[in-house]
Amino acid sequence: MLPDDLATALTALGERRPDAHLDVRWHARLPSTMDAASALAHDGAPHGVVVLADQQTSGRGRRGATWASPPGAGLYLSFIARPSSPLLSLFTLAAGVAVREGIATATGLAADLKWPNDVIIGRRKLAGILAEGIAIGSRAQAVIVGVGVNVQPASYPPDVAARATSLEGELARAVDRGMLLSQIAIALWDRLAMLEYGAGDILQAWRAASPNAIGTRVEWEGKSGTTGGIDDSGALLVRTTAGVERILAGELRWML
Repeated sequence: MLPDDLATALTALGERRPDAHLDVRWHARLPSTMDAASALAHDGAPHGVVVLADQQTSGRGRRGATWASPPGAGLYLSFIARPSSPLLSLFTLAAGVAVREGIATATGLAADLKWPNDVIIGRRKLAGILAEGIAIGSRAQAVIVGVGVNVQPASYPPDVAARATSLEGELARAVDRGMLLSQIAIALWDRLAMLEYGAGDILQAWRAASPNAIGTRVEWEGKSGTTGGIDDSGALLVRTTAGVERILAGELRWML
């Protein structure tokens, strides 16, 4: 059963937006909301099912990285999407736009986006996004969009603590988790739906929220260059001495 603060906020959201068929399934503890949502998707769960956990014991991020998920310290959720849009490469960017907007609406905090999947304040990560496809190209295709938001300061492993921040740490006040959940959930519903009609609005919103995507030095695989924005498929453009390279995946070191 959902905690009272979350249930109250979601009930209010349902009354305000009856068109958004969100189904939030809360767990006190899970190994991974991504794995739980994936299992539900394989069993036919519809668009808008959200798996939410107070704690993850094996939370994960991009490229197999661990996502630290202490109990009560964050918002850890996975959203099941059933897209018909061919623009699947933009799901992570659309989700980033949504999470940033949800945070701003719920708390007033304006964060930046960093390609491909981080919500940041300065140099520190506030939230991360992960998108994983299931049965892509079939009638049963789904995309699981995972979101982890650091709400409260917590005891993270040293390597995480050095590059993480939290909403309450930045704002120096308590954050209403119910409001945060409802605003992120409805922003995901709306922004992912926008991809059904084209990429323009999502690309425009992402570019406006990511000042570091242009003019920032990056290093990867023994190479270096300066970011030159994203193209219309969501690839990061990097200007090097040999020309412009399109980065689709991989680990970048940002010289912020």
